[in-house]
Amino acid sequence: MTIAVRESVLDFGSPKPGQASAPRRLKPAYGFDDVAIVPGVETLHPDDVDLSWKLGGLSFDIPIIASAMDGVVDVPFAVALSRLGGLAVLNLEGVQTRYEDPSQPLAEIAHASKEGATELMQRLYQAPMRDDLVGRRVEEIKSRGGIAAVSATPSLAERLGPVAAEAGVDVFVVQSTVTSARFRSHSGAAPLDFARFCSQMRAPVVVGNCVGFGAALELMETGIAGLLVGVGPGAACTSREVLGIGVPQVTATLDCAAARDAFYARTGRYVPIVTDGGMRTGGDVCKAFASGADAVMIGSPFAQASEAPGRGHHWGMATPHAGLPRGTRIKVGVNGTLEQILFGPTSLTNGTQNLVGALRTCMGVCGAANLREMHQVDMVIAPAIKTEGKSWQLAGAL
Repeated sequence: MTIAVRESVLDFGSPKPGQASAPRRLKPAYGFDDVAIVPGVETLHPDDVDLSWKLGGLSFDIPIIASAMDGVVDVPFAVALSRLGGLAVLNLEGVQTRYEDPSQPLAEIAHASKEGATELMQRLYQAPMRDDLVGRRVEEIKSRGGIAAVSATPSLAERLGPVAAEAGVDVFVVQSTVTSARFRSHSGAAPLDFARFCSQMRAPVVVGNCVGFGAALELMETGIAGLLVGVGPGAACTSREVLGIGVPQVTATLDCAAARDAFYARTGRYVPIVTDGGMRTGGDVCKAFASGADAVMIGSPFAQASEAPGRGHHWGMATPHAGLPRGTRIKVGVNGTLEQILFGPTSLTNGTQNLVGALRTCMGVCGAANLREMHQVDMVIAPAIKTEGKSWQLAGAL
């Protein structure tokens, strides 16, 4: 994939006397609203497009994953998305493993006032996690014919991973706001050894999140089966406001895809990357694949499904943090069924339904027969892509 852009860099000057470091520089970074996909010289019928992808030894019909968030994924939702060809990740550190019947705390969160929602969640998430519920949730998904994918933070992966593996988990995700293969602590606390963890798990291990070439490459070296890309782009995440960190998703995906390709060229092992967050419409999803994604992980669009456990609400994993919440509960409403959001039919014209149909059509217009070919399409820097000629829409007349 190429982007037509002349690289510009802001130079903050030479180092001061006695300093050996190079000058600090800023490079441009682009998000979904900044770019546009260039149609191809050849087109395909959308029905001839192959959307399948692989993760470890598993194959999926559609490259779409539901985020490991309590307002998005519970057992019935995971089973439903599996049947539709996708994958849903259950959060092992949320209400699903803290409460025998998670519907009660979920109802409390949904009915809480805007002002009191975060404080309520901080209290509800203080209930201890139960290992027996970890195994039970995995078994419930599998017994109903679903693919069981679960998520834990690095600090709890060694505790929860073996429990999930014993229950027959299919995919284990190790996820935090920012993940790296190297970690330092003044206390000397040992970080999660990803290489050892991956070798011990009987299921493919997906790790994230990261946004850069170097971090992505080092994580791939540890033996992970997949990589999540994105820091702070989610609708319910406030890490970018609270911590000031993150890279817009198009640039982050491009950089991590470059690491994937370099790693594959050197080792012959292909590690799929998953663009995680920041996508609201079919157009956003298409641009993620044009940037090099092998799959996408989305939260807020699925939180709007009638099957989602959040009852029209969405919140991030870091929202209930006891000392520094980095998320918020947002009201997203109910937009339709899970099948409508993925496959339509829809009468909505804002791109929030029939995401798979949008991807098929875009790939057909670009002449991309599969996802690998979609990685090769051209994009341009196009800040006017959503406003050019759209005066009536912007004025609300249409």
